[in-house]
Amino acid sequence: MPTVDDVLEQVGEFGWFQKQAFLLLCLISASIAPIYVGIIFLGFTPDHYCRSPGVAELSQRCGWSLEEELNFTVLSLGSANKASFLSQCMQYEVDWNQSTVDCGDPLSNLTANRSHLPLSPCQHGWVYDTPGSSIVTEFNLVCGDAWKVDLFQSCVNLGFFLGSLIVGYFADRFGRKLCLLATTLVTSLSGVLTAVAPDYTSMLLFRLLQGMVSKGSWVSGYTLITEFVGSGYRRTTAIMYQVAFTVGLVGLAGVAYAIPHWRWLQLAVSLPTIFFLLYYWFVPESPRWLLSQKRTTQAIRVMEQIAQKNGKLPPADLKMLCAEEDVSEKQSPSFVDLFRTPNMRKHTFILMYLWFTCAVLYQGLIMHMGATGGNLYLDFLYSALVEFPAAFIILVTIDRVGRIYPMALSNLVTGAACLIMIFIPHELHWLNTTLACLGRMGATIVLQMVCLVNAELYPTFVRNLAMMVCSALCDLGGIFTPFMVFRLMEVWQALPLILFGLLGLTAGAMTFLLPETKGVTLPETIEEAENLRKGKSKAKENKIYLQVQTGKPPEI
Repeated sequence: MPTVDDVLEQVGEFGWFQKQAFLLLCLISASIAPIYVGIIFLGFTPDHYCRSPGVAELSQRCGWSLEEELNFTVLSLGSANKASFLSQCMQYEVDWNQSTVDCGDPLSNLTANRSHLPLSPCQHGWVYDTPGSSIVTEFNLVCGDAWKVDLFQSCVNLGFFLGSLIVGYFADRFGRKLCLLATTLVTSLSGVLTAVAPDYTSMLLFRLLQGMVSKGSWVSGYTLITEFVGSGYRRTTAIMYQVAFTVGLVGLAGVAYAIPHWRWLQLAVSLPTIFFLLYYWFVPESPRWLLSQKRTTQAIRVMEQIAQKNGKLPPADLKMLCAEEDVSEKQSPSFVDLFRTPNMRKHTFILMYLWFTCAVLYQGLIMHMGATGGNLYLDFLYSALVEFPAAFIILVTIDRVGRIYPMALSNLVTGAACLIMIFIPHELHWLNTTLACLGRMGATIVLQMVCLVNAELYPTFVRNLAMMVCSALCDLGGIFTPFMVFRLMEVWQALPLILFGLLGLTAGAMTFLLPETKGVTLPETIEEAENLRKGKSKAKENKIYLQVQTGKPPEI
């Protein structure tokens, strides 16, 4: 009896039907980019200083320029035209409305030395130096409330983590297509609700909801396209689906530049996703899932549709279509199995660390560039563009060089780039940007390769569980990353880079402790996983690799 892969070999493994489905589903992958890293533009913190009643009127009466107004009335800017905590969060306790204030030197009548004047935290809000807006400027998320920006992004990653626990079951129980449509609908609605949220708390809840369902939308699209194509195209298709996410990053830079106001930007990236509901008529259910649910008639109908779109005749024995059987799946996986034997225990701890590290480095470098860069939009664009050569490097090296050496080298390059950035003067902005982009490329390579290595190191019956447990550290890393970046920068701007450098270098060193899996037969039992041996099982390797990918995406 033929399997889906057998039929696809005859009707087309990557024909017109698969190409159309691939392009449609890639739009979903691209649309997740604003959710994953939109904080760079939504939570942008411009230069700011305390709003003091009477200063605007005094400045108008005295005919001051903006520079003179800041020099006379804002802390520390009189001696150094550079933002600091004092200039941003503290103000002079002075009544600027009193008539004795002099236009030439307004503080001279009050004290001979302005450093002796009493200070107080900003009491009347802030003035922001930006033509646009962000959640920071609207909700005054600065100074004592700056941590709320970190929480805003952490809620997205918390949503990813919680959603991954639910969506996988939903997709397996009710189907990939229904999961795709349901999560797309909620993603779009929660995005719009975030844009119109009246206060910070409601915005936070909508953002959490969006994180919970958006990952399911991405995973469902990933699962569908990898189950539509033949085994020979799955790995390339999976990588290119992630490249579509990079296209979304590049597009986000342009949209954010054109729309500098956060509410309109949020609407611009959320409203179009409602059109993905039209996929109900253009993207069928996965025939593999239908077969797993004993819905053979519907699966045959989908395969006939694929054959028709590809201009091929369905095979004569199509009505005998059956699901692939894997007797090893009858074993019951247990969390304890991941730590039961010495090598699997070592692999599990190393992979958990690698997942955590690559999430911190990937998101952390994006946030650090956004907080310290010169041109926010160009810096973001440059760092997004380097993900294209990262995908090319993966495609070229994965079957020629292997997995371990490229992944270890990428970690080491990322860590070294972060440490070198500490010693680069701020004036050499181009060099800092180049190093940050180099680190971003390394983190991207690791983020995609660790998923493959994770799948190849475990026996079949526990492979999905191992992927879920280890990759959960990726979402946990994303929860903590905003606090690591922005709170450490308050202590010293380069402090996050020291942390990133240490994480990258240790991750690179630990990667060498993993066995090379290129050309190795995938293990079926714990004993085989403990003693990985060289072998050739290419077709099987491709099949299982993409099978486990459906539960957890590398990028988000």
